[in-house]
Amino acid sequence: MLGVLCEVGGKFCFRKKERMLKVGLTGGIAAGKSAVGEMFVGLGAHLVQADRIAHSLMQPGEAVYDEVVRHFGRQILNPDGSVNRAKLAELAFAPDDAGNDRPARIDELNHIVHPAVIRSQEEWMHAMSLQDPDGVAIVEAALLIEAGAENAFDSLIVVTCNADQRAERFAKRQKIDLEAARTEVSRRMAAQLPDEEKVKAADYVIDNSGSLKETREQVQRIWKELRTSKIVLGVLDRNR
Repeated sequence: MLGVLCEVGGKFCFRKKERMLKVGLTGGIAAGKSAVGEMFVGLGAHLVQADRIAHSLMQPGEAVYDEVVRHFGRQILNPDGSVNRAKLAELAFAPDDAGNDRPARIDELNHIVHPAVIRSQEEWMHAMSLQDPDGVAIVEAALLIEAGAENAFDSLIVVTCNADQRAERFAKRQKIDLEAARTEVSRRMAAQLPDEEKVKAADYVIDNSGSLKETREQVQRIWKELRTSKIVLGVLDRNR
């Protein structure tokens, strides 16, 4: 078994070397990251969504919840005390009074949430590395690059799509009309890096503007390349 000699409590032990591949999956709003992530899961990857982590951290009793309420007020709460994410988003993405393109309070919210989410992601990846050292763990996060977390991964995948499809998907998801969706997507995109900048940082790019079949073919190709890189890493480990 591959491993390293470690000292624990004054005793030496042989610990299996962690060779799990860590992959970041990101893209702009409504680009189809979740659909792509599920395709990778179907091929054998482990997946966690940063949005779900953030949601769990904003439950009553959590430190992040307390900070968010302290900064944004009890007006963001539902009658049962839980965070109304729509109200929070409305405040966070509200236009800057100074007329700047970037929403006024999104940085304030991100400063509270991102560090805790990143810690949880790292804890999850460590747990996965113990559970499946030879596996592939994927973290899906819309603001992965913006949060400065891209260096925590071996590979970075960026999902893109055209503007019309982005608005259509958002309208369907939020159950709003197309014009309102375009306005809201534009407002939220102002808080994210443009796709062009995300692509520059990517190891792989998936164009999700076509059919599901076309997207799945791209996912399968990338999966094969990820698995190949795992084999290469294993060979390198054996030669060390």
